[in-house]
Amino acid sequence: MRVGIDVRYLSHALLGGVHTYVASLVPALLRAAPDDAFYLYADEKAPFELEALPDNAQLRLLPYGSPLSSVANDLRLRDWMARDAVDVAHFPANYGFGPAGARTLITLHDEINILPLPAILRGHRKQARTMVMMTYLHALTTAAVRRADCLLTVSQHARRRIAEVGVIPAERIVAVHSAPPPGTQRVDDAAVLEGVRKQFGLNGRFILADALKNPAVLLRAWARLDAPLRDSVIVVFFCRTPNLPVEVRNAVARNSVRVFIRPTRAELLALYSMSDAFVFPSWIEGFGLPVLEAMACGAPVIASDRGSLPEVVGDAGLICDAEDDAALAALLTLILTQPAVADQQRRLGFAHAARFTWDRTARGVLAAYRAQSAPHHTLPEAAR
Repeated sequence: MRVGIDVRYLSHALLGGVHTYVASLVPALLRAAPDDAFYLYADEKAPFELEALPDNAQLRLLPYGSPLSSVANDLRLRDWMARDAVDVAHFPANYGFGPAGARTLITLHDEINILPLPAILRGHRKQARTMVMMTYLHALTTAAVRRADCLLTVSQHARRRIAEVGVIPAERIVAVHSAPPPGTQRVDDAAVLEGVRKQFGLNGRFILADALKNPAVLLRAWARLDAPLRDSVIVVFFCRTPNLPVEVRNAVARNSVRVFIRPTRAELLALYSMSDAFVFPSWIEGFGLPVLEAMACGAPVIASDRGSLPEVVGDAGLICDAEDDAALAALLTLILTQPAVADQQRRLGFAHAARFTWDRTARGVLAAYRAQSAPHHTLPEAAR
């Protein structure tokens, strides 16, 4: 089998969930299918991230001169894939157009880009550049999804939500769970942990949360805690952007929370490992990778009941409504005052996170490839 994969996320110096997906999945695929030929299509915007590709992989670098090159390459890529005579064309970042004669698979991480355009634009800042980009991504994603032979997604919840939009029938959608990035594990080195504590000025107990994931409910819940408990534990937010939600900015001004902007991967793993709990009351998640990262590092997890989170958390974390600050306060009190409960959640989380591996994800994706490339293809069991 000859497989072409759009890996431009690995030559754009990007961060975020889709980047993690591509950077983790591609090496796992190359390991899992040594007898298949893989053609990886990046561009020249930034150095390609993967080093020492195995013999079953060849890298193709598309030209890049300006942001408009990405638009040109969106359309040019199928011609490059056609020259390599790929049997399967995989676009792991929400959209793409494969060549004639190849089966096209797209990983759509959630339903957002195929929602009606007004619904998409309501969720973004009304800046001209953002509006143009969202309109472009909506148009290409919708067109590409309609033409795709198979849609991969990262959870059963995402599969249901994508099918409900009605752009592609449910029988053409396959859910294959993602996994924590390689190297995600608890940091036990006391010197490393102490170094991170000193670096961030952390002297005692803290809970950890993402500043962009519904921080207001956590701040309301925190205000409900007994004063002695609030005084003995602090709230630490991390954020991938300095543009903080207003609730977090106000809490920082009151000196009631700490915020760390763009911690490194190593720093984040240390923070997970030292935290008394990781709180993730997100409104919407296609998968919810941070909860598995926290579990793998030994942090008890409290998550919302929205999106895919109940599916991904399973019985290994505590769940409450995304807007119920009273329920969240009760769960925080339980974790922070009952060491036996916290220890049990850590054990459950370790075991649960270990079930999610990129080798397992790669096997699921390869099964979808093979089903599509078979003469009379049928979707893998995960789609039915």
